[in-house]
Amino acid sequence: MSHETPLGSSAPHASCLDLWRERNDQLVRQAKVAQGLSLRRQQLAQDALEGLRELLHCLQGLPAAVPVLPLELIVICNFITLRASLAQGFTEDQAHDIQQGLERVLETQEQLEPRLERGLSGLWDSVLHSSSLLPELLPALHHLAALQAALWLSTDHLGDLTLLLQTLNGSQSGTSEDLLLLLKTWNLPAEESDAPLTLQDARDLRDVLLTASAYRQGLQELITGRLSRALSSLQEAASGLCPQPVLVQVYTALGTCLRKMGSPQKALLYLVSALKGGSTWGPPLLEASRLYRQLGNTAAELESLELLVEALSIPHSSEAPQLLIEVELLLPPPDPALPFHSGTQSQAKYLLASRCLQTGRAEDAAEHYLDLLALLLDGSEPKFSPPPCPPGPCMPEMFLEAAAALIQAGRAQDALTVCEELLSRMSSLLPKMPQLWGDARKGTKESPHCPPWVSATYLLQGHAWVQLGAQKEAISEFSRCLELLFRATHKDKEQGPASNCDQGCTSDVALQQLRAAALISRGLGWVASGQDTKALQDFLLSVQMCPGNQDASFHLLQTLRRLDRRDEATALWWRLEAQTKLPQENATWSLPLYLETCLSWIRPHDHETLLEEFQTSLLEPRDL
Repeated sequence: MSHETPLGSSAPHASCLDLWRERNDQLVRQAKVAQGLSLRRQQLAQDALEGLRELLHCLQGLPAAVPVLPLELIVICNFITLRASLAQGFTEDQAHDIQQGLERVLETQEQLEPRLERGLSGLWDSVLHSSSLLPELLPALHHLAALQAALWLSTDHLGDLTLLLQTLNGSQSGTSEDLLLLLKTWNLPAEESDAPLTLQDARDLRDVLLTASAYRQGLQELITGRLSRALSSLQEAASGLCPQPVLVQVYTALGTCLRKMGSPQKALLYLVSALKGGSTWGPPLLEASRLYRQLGNTAAELESLELLVEALSIPHSSEAPQLLIEVELLLPPPDPALPFHSGTQSQAKYLLASRCLQTGRAEDAAEHYLDLLALLLDGSEPKFSPPPCPPGPCMPEMFLEAAAALIQAGRAQDALTVCEELLSRMSSLLPKMPQLWGDARKGTKESPHCPPWVSATYLLQGHAWVQLGAQKEAISEFSRCLELLFRATHKDKEQGPASNCDQGCTSDVALQQLRAAALISRGLGWVASGQDTKALQDFLLSVQMCPGNQDASFHLLQTLRRLDRRDEATALWWRLEAQTKLPQENATWSLPLYLETCLSWIRPHDHETLLEEFQTSLLEPRDL
């Protein structure tokens, strides 16, 4: 028909326009019907998408004409909306569709030449500043601009987005760059009552943009510590067009923000609202555990973690997305640094197990660690290599913590079993003795983690034997630990500085404390065997290697007293007495949890009482 009738002929042109518009409205209705179906939804939506594609090809196959252009732009908007929602994201194809629409507008304005080197941002500037732009094009152009804004927001082109909104608002360069303010003041032109149907109108898109922008901005401010601004942005997001899954995330982030601002009760209200808001319970439960920990409510903290483990064990059935541009589509991918990232079931299980161990619930910790190891090792290879250190502990450290929890719970035999399993898995990484260190110069590739991990395993095995009353076996394990540690120290110096992962897992402080723990443990084994002279050597060496470890000094003091080495004991007592009167500095380093647990077993219970007892016994006059 278009080939037989001149484009300027009104009656046939109007007839074609009515047919094209009717086809657009039919496809929009089909797509909207597809939103409510389950089995045929995908096929109906795909058919509607193909129909819009064909209609768009038909329209763009003709020279650009002002009477047809509003409909053509609306078809482009419907096509982009449906395509992006089906793909659950924007691609370069959508940008190309927008570019074609803008070029068609410029064709009618006879301003197509500048487009070649200016890109999308330049095209928008040319279109919106065209003096001959007709008012009937504005509603469709603003609709297309809303989709352009969604694309740029989802791909972090915030500079281009800001310039576009400034132009749409009629702002001059250099005015407000606040995205939220620009979106709020964006005055969309009213659509005609008989306008073509749209899948999603421009006002709805603007509300989605406002919510997504507020949420993204609030998260960024929360991460960077600008808490007051984060609170304002997140509250803006919560009050906007916010679907339930996103609202749960927003409430969780608000809980995090208020907790950090020192308002735990307000934070708790938001977390309760998040838990009531949907089936995504992981993020608010994790944040609730942090809140209760800050408040010192350990029972509630652990209960939250138990519920978190249970929630993450339930498969998450995500609902089919609506055929619209929704807030989720414009958000960045999940980031472990964000407050709503609840992690995996194994990560939650580890958090629960470690907190039980830290808070003295050894029996619960032991069970949770065993469950965790079973979960992690299910279907795994018989041998494993240590991965790069994640924010949490490495896999071998989980074994070590499990063994420490079992010993703490009085299950020494189970602890030995866990240690044996760890050693068997580490055997592929650690060369056999006695060539353990001899191959270092020949280029043997072994993990720098292995000596400390294996040494720690021997240390824990020694304490398990102590609990079983086998002092000889215990001393043997402590000796193996020390031999490996001292050889590791020499080898580390030859190899140079450790990597970031090594420093995180086996820092110099941790190695120093590990050597002290092994020396004190073996010294206590000698004491239990009645060999105070050998114990004295270990305690002296531990004091020399770790001067800040008061536990070693107290054990040395007790041994000197038993050996009746009065002068040395008195001099040591004076030093310890002076140290207790000095202001204590807070430690700026942290130790692995298994090592902290082990150190607690060899720590004298009450330093002040011991000093008072020594003062009475050591400083009293001697009988002549």
